[in-house]
Amino acid sequence: MKKKKVLVSGCFDLLHGGHITFFKTAASYGKLYVSLGRDSNLLLLKGRQPYFPEDERLFIVKSIKYVEDAFLASGSGILDFTPDLNRLKPDIFIVNRDGHTADKETLCRENGVEYLVLERIPEPGLSIRSSSEIKRELRFPYRLCLAGGWIDQPWASKIHPGSVVVSQIWPTMEFNDRSGLATSSRNVAISIWGDRYPEGDHELNARLLFGAENPPGKKYISGSQDHIGLLYPGINRLYYRGGYWPEKIESTTDKEICEWLADVIHLVPLEPRPQGYDPLKIMNLEKALIKELGEAGDSCWEAILKKDVNGLGKSMTDTILAWRKILPFTVPDQVLKDLETKYFPNYPGAITSGSGGGYVMVVSEMPVPGAVRIKVRY
Repeated sequence: MKKKKVLVSGCFDLLHGGHITFFKTAASYGKLYVSLGRDSNLLLLKGRQPYFPEDERLFIVKSIKYVEDAFLASGSGILDFTPDLNRLKPDIFIVNRDGHTADKETLCRENGVEYLVLERIPEPGLSIRSSSEIKRELRFPYRLCLAGGWIDQPWASKIHPGSVVVSQIWPTMEFNDRSGLATSSRNVAISIWGDRYPEGDHELNARLLFGAENPPGKKYISGSQDHIGLLYPGINRLYYRGGYWPEKIESTTDKEICEWLADVIHLVPLEPRPQGYDPLKIMNLEKALIKELGEAGDSCWEAILKKDVNGLGKSMTDTILAWRKILPFTVPDQVLKDLETKYFPNYPGAITSGSGGGYVMVVSEMPVPGAVRIKVRY
């Protein structure tokens, strides 16, 4: 019996196991032909070029054993495969669930082509993957400051040394600007490297970003914990003793520790801090208070390494209470009231992600209403 012709279409950029499974399943219905989206059409549809150019994508797809033949699409727009469908006259056109549209189904029905939608089912033992997920992971990360924040400023650590604990997190969503996730530093980084995490030495990249955000003559120097947190994977303890750069950096990219931290941190959105907000309007730089702040960072690091949820929560709560005493404007009255009524009594601990707002970072082994989750990049 003559084998049926099967046609699929797509970009097939950043080829991964999910694509291969899709080709394998589609080829089980007949001889598989692939119409590949051109660079110019992807630019038209998505406003950007693919990661790999069309000639390279075509070479890769043609090399896959399940593919009878592949070619660059002859048309344009969402239905750029239309001329190829008319020329090839396939028996079946196949899409996965994410690629299904009513227009594709109508086009096939009008041309007497069977239209088949496949579920996204991975090969046994493999994870479900999508190109959009991979592209998110290639984008520039964000930074969480878990405890000890502000000790990275020399006006604090000159009075008493101490630690800041930061974590690099995947861009699983567009986090709010002015919310204490180092978004200003991240925007500077994107202007240097584009919206892709740079290769190379982490410290060198972090120092480059620190210098780019703090040119000579700048009135307020952005703390280096932002730049280190953005460019060092995993979770990092930064020990400051009076300088702009930490005296010591300790890091962990241990999978179990990083996944544990992601499981117990929950972000509840607050209003972003207002434009022009000055968290340093009042500064109570007493040695005992700075010591409290730095020791909260030390305790946080120790709790994370032990996967101690109560110790982690206490260190974060201790940090924000120290902020309230040292820099009152970093913890507005209403924010403190919400923490004291909603979070401190009900969870191991909580802190705001930024001075004056952003997100409440709640420590909990149970779900937190209204919270979004994070993914630590290790």
